[in-house]
Amino acid sequence: MNKFAIGCGGLLVILLVVALVAALWLRGTYNNLVTLDQDVNKRWGDVQTVYQRRADLIPNLVNTVAGAANFEKSTLTEVTNARASVGRVQLDSSKAPTDAKQLQEFQAAQGQLSNALSRLLVVAENYPQLTATRSFQELQAQLEGTENRISVERNNFNTAVQNYNTALKRFPTNFVGGMFGFQVRPFFQSQPGAEKAPTVTFPNFGSPAPMASPTATASATP
Repeated sequence: MNKFAIGCGGLLVILLVVALVAALWLRGTYNNLVTLDQDVNKRWGDVQTVYQRRADLIPNLVNTVAGAANFEKSTLTEVTNARASVGRVQLDSSKAPTDAKQLQEFQAAQGQLSNALSRLLVVAENYPQLTATRSFQELQAQLEGTENRISVERNNFNTAVQNYNTALKRFPTNFVGGMFGFQVRPFFQSQPGAEKAPTVTFPNFGSPAPMASPTATASATP
């Protein structure tokens, strides 16, 4: 009888130890997923911040460019409409999206704004008196810096998503993720035909054209 009781007691201790180890592993795995998930959300917030910074610069850019005589109004309208489209794609800035379609819509709207900005700046090449102003030059520096930050923060976001998704898909962590409702997060995707995020650049307006060489000048003289 005593041997049986001792055997049962030993088995109970073993079961308790196994349960404790399992509980510790479960807690550690869950906490690791929470940490990775929070990092994704933080990086998403950073992405939203820099995109919002660019959107906030658009009204100043439009007002500055609109002051140039005879500037093409259709180009300004395109930028204004693209900015409005970005505002209509509302995503929670505190939590990264789990729906790939939502992220694609967000990215498409931002890409439309990038394209409209690029076309506006191409048109602006015909207005050196505009690009020589201090206000335009200040916007140049701010937009260039913002576009660089967008590229950096998108890359940081994709790295955080990769780390999170990899951990979530690993065995046996995937069971814990499924138990607590963790979901795979979508990445930012490259636009078709582009290897990197669009960059806003301003040409060096007002610079004198290169002088023709004497040989070329002589040959062109009848």
